Amino acid sequence: MPQKTAIIGTGYVGLVTGTCFAESGNQVVCVDIDEAKLNKLRSGETPIYEPGLDILLDRNIREKRISFTSDLKESLLKSKIIFLCLPTPPGEDGSADLQFVLKVAKDIGEILNNNPEAGYKIIVNKSTVPVGTSVKVYTTIKSKAPNADFDVVSNPEFLREGRAVDDFMRPERIVVGTSSTRAKEVMQDLYEPFMRTGNKMYFITEKSAEVSKYAANSFVAMRISFMNEMANLCERVGADVDDVRIAIGSDSRIGKKYLFPSVGYGGSCFPKDVKAILKTAKDYGMEMEIITAVENVNKRQPLIFVDKILNYYGGDINGKNFAVWGLAFKADTDDTRDSPAFGVIDVLLEKGANIIAYDPEATNGAKFRYGDKIKYGEGMYVATKGCDSLLILTEWNEFRNPDFEMLKLDLNEPVIFDGRNLFRTEDIEYKGFKYFSIGRSRKE
Repeated sequence: MPQKTAIIGTGYVGLVTGTCFAESGNQVVCVDIDEAKLNKLRSGETPIYEPGLDILLDRNIREKRISFTSDLKESLLKSKIIFLCLPTPPGEDGSADLQFVLKVAKDIGEILNNNPEAGYKIIVNKSTVPVGTSVKVYTTIKSKAPNADFDVVSNPEFLREGRAVDDFMRPERIVVGTSSTRAKEVMQDLYEPFMRTGNKMYFITEKSAEVSKYAANSFVAMRISFMNEMANLCERVGADVDDVRIAIGSDSRIGKKYLFPSVGYGGSCFPKDVKAILKTAKDYGMEMEIITAVENVNKRQPLIFVDKILNYYGGDINGKNFAVWGLAFKADTDDTRDSPAFGVIDVLLEKGANIIAYDPEATNGAKFRYGDKIKYGEGMYVATKGCDSLLILTEWNEFRNPDFEMLKLDLNEPVIFDGRNLFRTEDIEYKGFKYFSIGRSRKE
């Protein structure tokens, strides 16, 4: 049956979660303290770029299944399930900052204490949080409302930016950490509409659920860094990383996903979660050598890409003009957090180069970081006109089949540095370009 659900926080996770729950028939209220943002959401304007989200949001606003408010008290008292979808930014030591989560937990406790008639509540940690956070949230609420009837559940999200709506509506798995039979029954009912294709729902302990989120992201990050190291080795020995990727991806023990070399991983999850699990391990007196190596490889990868550029220009790029295609950390998102494109651009700027960048959705993130230190093209070919070479740093579909003749006319020299391996080496060189990609030996 439909559940009355409150979503605290309308960031990436909160907005996708609330909209998708509303789409499945639940009555959802989303809570935020930013009134300007709430007004935009009420009009159906999404603050993030996520394919398909705007359509679902508009439909559920019209059907009055989702609403937006800054009133935490009213939302809490009217809802049975309360999702905490709050930011947990990394601290200087890599630990996840829980101040927003615990502040809301304190507020919830005070509201429940002052409203003993509120009834049973399930507080769900949807944010990516360190091991033991469920206990901290429970203790915080209990300290303010000793007689309140509630459970705290860990329900990590496994959403891929650019695919989040589909991931939520058709999940591979749902993980719920709880030791409460009551909470288990309610969560099972809430997620039942999403599980009709036979995918599984796993009920485990709260701490196991918290670890599972960090473990999943760290494992995928490890695959990316592993393939980047293999690509670097392929270049040294004269092998082709595409051949290697196909060969090992056909092994059922390995599989084909996340085996594409690149300039590195980025975004709001992998870098932060890798740091957080390393900090957790350190707090418990252990070192995670594999995950430490994953992080180190990823830090080096943009620098290795820059070395290709420097080597081509004899070590001097002062005054050179580079067109950059792609600023987001991956395609189909406007997210530039920890984007490897920035890792490349930062070094080029330090060495005196000029950047003219284009991205279909992520220009605002670059403007926030660089301001007028770089220029911004209004189109992919506007960015390339008069530049010395082209750098491809995000794998947007529109970059996969460009007008190569136009590129030849625009660029001072037909040179492409491809950080996403979008093209076949023999094809691009046949068209008359000097082409530098990742993990492939180049014929001179």
